[in-house]
Amino acid sequence: MSQFAFKQFSVTQRHAAMKVSTDGILLGAWAPVSNARSIVDVGAGTGLVALMCKQRNPNSSIYAVELDQAALVDAQYNITHSPWPDIKLCDTAIQAFECETQFDLMVSNPPYFNTSLKSQDPARNRARHTDSLSFDDLLSAFERLTSPLGQLAVILPYQESLLFNQLADKRNLSLISACTISTTPKKAPSRRLMLFSKLGHHTKDEQRLVIYDENNQYSKEYVALCQAFYLKM
Repeated sequence: MSQFAFKQFSVTQRHAAMKVSTDGILLGAWAPVSNARSIVDVGAGTGLVALMCKQRNPNSSIYAVELDQAALVDAQYNITHSPWPDIKLCDTAIQAFECETQFDLMVSNPPYFNTSLKSQDPARNRARHTDSLSFDDLLSAFERLTSPLGQLAVILPYQESLLFNQLADKRNLSLISACTISTTPKKAPSRRLMLFSKLGHHTKDEQRLVIYDENNQYSKEYVALCQAFYLKM
């Protein structure tokens, strides 16, 4: 599908290696944007997460940082043709990104494959493999670009989330909220949403979200989280 229509905007994805995914939708719907005056989306891809954050908090200032040229073509089109053309699209790697703004929130659906076999598509490899953005690089960007009260919201496969958490711990970053994602009630968690802070307090419990119920319909929890975006929800 070259275009994905949401309630308030559409995402063209003719060029980007990574298409609209449930991961991105979960992150864009879950990240705590209501009190964030400034947000930076790292590895913006088609612009999906940045657009979702802007829909939820139209008053926020949002920067979408993306390195891949093909993805930038789609992101530029999607932002320009959305209700929020003021989203700032930045053609650079986050490692080289500089901004006078100290962001309140960083969001990222980052690459996560470390050792798996690579495809013949270099753009897809950049989007999926940590060669272009390691977990440490992302955490360093978070420390550098956000305010002392800044937060980092990410989504990762469950096993990779444990490694990411360990690396954050070594930097004295605190996991303050998390949500494990299972496709169905009987399946083990496949994804995990995590929210980190520079402050020294830790989460005591973790939520769980199931996408499909026993009848293979969207669960009530998933509908509650995402109904502001899906056309047929």
